Order: sequence, then structure tokens, then C-alpha cells
Amino acid sequence: MQGDATGTVLVVGAGPAGLSAAASLSAAGLHAVVVEKEDVLGGAPILSGYAKLVPSGEWAKDAIGRMVTRVEQAPGITVFKSAKVEKLDGEVGDFTATLSNGEQVRAGAVVLTTGFTHFDSINKPEWGFGTYEDVLTTTQMEQMVTGGKIFCPSDGRVPKRIAILLCVGSRDRQIGREWCSKICCTVSTNLAMEVKELSPTTDVFIYYMDIRTFGLYEDKFYWKSQEEFKTKFVKARIAEVTTSGDGRLLVKGEDTLVKRPIVIPFDLIVHAIGMDPNEENPEISKVFGVGLEKHGFIDRAEFYTNTCGTTRRGIFAAGSCYGPETIDDSISQGHAAAARVIADLNVPVREKAD
Repeated sequence: MQGDATGTVLVVGAGPAGLSAAASLSAAGLHAVVVEKEDVLGGAPILSGYAKLVPSGEWAKDAIGRMVTRVEQAPGITVFKSAKVEKLDGEVGDFTATLSNGEQVRAGAVVLTTGFTHFDSINKPEWGFGTYEDVLTTTQMEQMVTGGKIFCPSDGRVPKRIAILLCVGSRDRQIGREWCSKICCTVSTNLAMEVKELSPTTDVFIYYMDIRTFGLYEDKFYWKSQEEFKTKFVKARIAEVTTSGDGRLLVKGEDTLVKRPIVIPFDLIVHAIGMDPNEENPEISKVFGVGLEKHGFIDRAEFYTNTCGTTRRGIFAAGSCYGPETIDDSISQGHAAAARVIADLNVPVREKAD
């Protein structure tokens, strides 16, 4: 059995939030046991092959890679890959987790950093994904950027015109997605600039309901993409994506500024996909005994005096398991969750130094 009840914390999930939580716990002298269901650490930025991160502009493999290296090399952290928690017994201060690999972990607290699932564009069939080869998602487009070449998958040609459609799987009551995914607008403007850097002759259009590049992102991404990279923004409601006689894709809808129908041809179309609750959240809720909010994300406790809490005492959470979240804020929440664990278990932070 791994760990002891007083000095060990179980961290479930090794994306940005989980990596930061484990690093903070280790730095404070605790033993962090990280359980990751995949065979690599890093979460969505690594598994989905993200390109340059917002807002730093650093490649995901480098930025998140440093976090992975820090955790893998820390003496106070044990990592189990390709493993899941199948059962959790006990209570705050003395939990016992049974893992799928047969290991057992005894821990005083648990931090859930189980992340999210990308929206599957198949659930928006009228917008062409799964029907037309040159309709991609933002994650697929980021992989293309990482590869260093912009092209149409159907025939390899360099696209003259690309459309990025925002809010695919977000703010859409018709398909049960009533939330904003928070980061898609900024990621899309950043992606438009990355495309232009790799393919200067390609014109990029962004179709939007509203632009939500919040905070300092407004200047760094929204205005910069327009003024320096000539991204064209079209306020519209999209009805469908079809094809024209010459094989190009057609975006059909309504320009909501001038109140008239539009039909515009493109070579490549990109769905800015939203963030769904982790598809395994029903199982996670059952195993850990925590509640889910009405959309299916992990339900948070009262925030002002129980930051990073869940509906079960001794089990904390951080990052996008709570709802759509940025990578930077997920990292901060991971550190915050670690601080909550240390405080609630009354573990002397200075013990290691003494």
C-alpha cells in the first residue's frame, strides 16, 4: 500500500491542474500520489497536440513538458499511469483508494483534476464535420500548425480562404450546451494568426455570435489579429455548410449586422469546439461520492470559505473538471487546491525545512 493518512494526498488526473497541485504538495513536504488514466502526463494540451498556448505563445509541448518533467523528477511524487481509481473508502484524513492496477493508496485528502472532454462536432452535423474532409476542429487545426504546414486534407492544396466558426458546442440550447466555453474566442484569434504566419496568402475569416476575448486578451488577440494579421470578423448565425459546383465549401447563414442572408465559399472550415464535461464524470461522481452540477461538471462547494471544495469533505477539485477553464487558471487552481489540502489537514508546511 502506498502512502499514509497524514502525509499523503491522492491527485487524480495529470493535466495542468493536477501537475501543479502535485508539485505544490511535494514542495510543502507531502507525498503526492498521481493517478493518470492515460499512458502519458500532460492532459489535453499534450494528448490533443496543442500548438502555441494562450497567452504565453509558448509551444504546449515545451510549457507543459516542463511541468511533466518537474513532477516526474520530484522525489516526493509517485505517479501511476494507465490507471484509474476504482473505489474510495474512508473519510477526510484517512481515505483508501483502490486502483485498477491493483495498488492501494492511503491518503488524507483527494484532489480531483480530471479535466474535460472536447465537444464532438459530429453532434453538429449541419455544419459539415464528418461529411466533408476539409471541415476540421480547432484541435485538428492546431495539430496542423504544429506540423508546420497549412493544407486542405482532401487534396493537399494551400487554402486561399479559411473560415473559423465559433461556439461549436457552446451557447447552443438546441443541443444541450447552454454554457460558454470561455477560451474558444481567444484560441481562435490566436489560431488565425498562427495560420497567417505559416501561410501568408491565406485569408482567415472568423464567424461569431459575440466575441469574448476577456480581460487583456482583447488587445493581445482580438485587435492584434485584425490589425496586424488582417483577420476578418463576420457577425453571423450559421445555418449550414454545403458544397458548391466547383467543390469548395459554402457557409450559409445570416449576417446579423446587416440582416441579410450570406453564402460564402471557403477552402477549409474549422469548428471552434467547446468544452464538455468529462464523459466519465458519472463514474467519477459515483466512485468519489461527489455531486455534479446540472450540466454534468463537478459541483463546487460554497466558494468563499471552501475554495476548491466539492460536495464531499476532504475531496477537492481544480481546473476544467469544474467547468470550462483556461490552462493558466487551471494551473493556479491546482496550486490553490494544494494549499487547501495543507491547511485542512493541518500539515506543518515548515516541517521539511526544520
